Amino acid sequence: MGLPRVGISIGDFNGIGPEIILKTLSDQRILNFCTPVIYGSSKILAYYKNLVESKLRYETVTKVETAKPKNISVFNCWKHEVKIEPGVQSEEAGQCAVEAFVNAVNDLKSGSIDALVTAPFDKKSVQNTHFKFKGHTEYLANEFGKDPLMFMVSETLKVALVTDHVAVADLKDKINEELILHKLQLISNSLKNDFGIQQPKIAVLGVNPHAGDGGVIGKEDEEIVKPALEIARNKKILAFGPFPADGFFGSNNYQVYDGVLAIYHDQGLIPFKTLSFGEGVNFTGGLPVVRTSPDHGVAYDIAGKGIANESSFRTALFTAIEIWKRRAANGSTQQKVDKVALPKKEPIA
Repeated sequence: MGLPRVGISIGDFNGIGPEIILKTLSDQRILNFCTPVIYGSSKILAYYKNLVESKLRYETVTKVETAKPKNISVFNCWKHEVKIEPGVQSEEAGQCAVEAFVNAVNDLKSGSIDALVTAPFDKKSVQNTHFKFKGHTEYLANEFGKDPLMFMVSETLKVALVTDHVAVADLKDKINEELILHKLQLISNSLKNDFGIQQPKIAVLGVNPHAGDGGVIGKEDEEIVKPALEIARNKKILAFGPFPADGFFGSNNYQVYDGVLAIYHDQGLIPFKTLSFGEGVNFTGGLPVVRTSPDHGVAYDIAGKGIANESSFRTALFTAIEIWKRRAANGSTQQKVDKVALPKKEPIA
């Protein structure tokens, strides 16, 4: 088994993406574990190299398949001049981030790269008539025809979500027994196949305060969550709960379980980032391919200042490598899928 070719999409070039990529790849030992291919722009990287005084060496490639082991390659996804303004949200930066990401996804589908690590982009600036997805996860779900698992992972805590980028006002219509059961199957499979846990124990958090207090504070936990858990256990999935979310993490109860299934975004991500920020990784489970990202956003407030911490991005890169290796050893690496068209460029006002 050779080294995996790992694609890295540059993200929003006005955010901290280019900086954390440069800092991560500056450690040449990484080339002993993978062959990195950056999707973005060599000019963007040159700008940030000067800004953070990086000595990183890379070569541009016109075909990703020609990327050489022991080298860092850059695939230029656009040729036009762009305005680099660290810390400034712009449509241009958003459109370039989408172009880099879609190019990388196409190569991931075709098998030209083995795994993908995405630097963060701004969810508002990427929106246009051809890209209406709330984030990376939703786009990947659409392109692979799957309902994937948003899975935040660290050495000590692994939290998956039943619903991810869903407005609180819409939660009631989204939560149902079938979806919870589906996500339980995904987290159980991922813990086994991607993280090597033989019989994972999974804790499920309640929908309502105090997990409904027996139906006093909402009926969802009694009528939806508990029946889903019973079916899951009949399918040999070791699922427990529902647990009141407020005390579950503060009491360190999470340490008893291999994974936690939260019902909605902030219920899971607030405690995860509190306990693991800078060490955590966003992994998209349930796909035939491997994609990870750091556990933070574009961080406009510190972009261009040379102070961004690359530890989460570095962990995301190594997590992608480890998952790919585990899947390769089990004979379950990515499957080839037909390419999709790049989003059409729109004029920048």
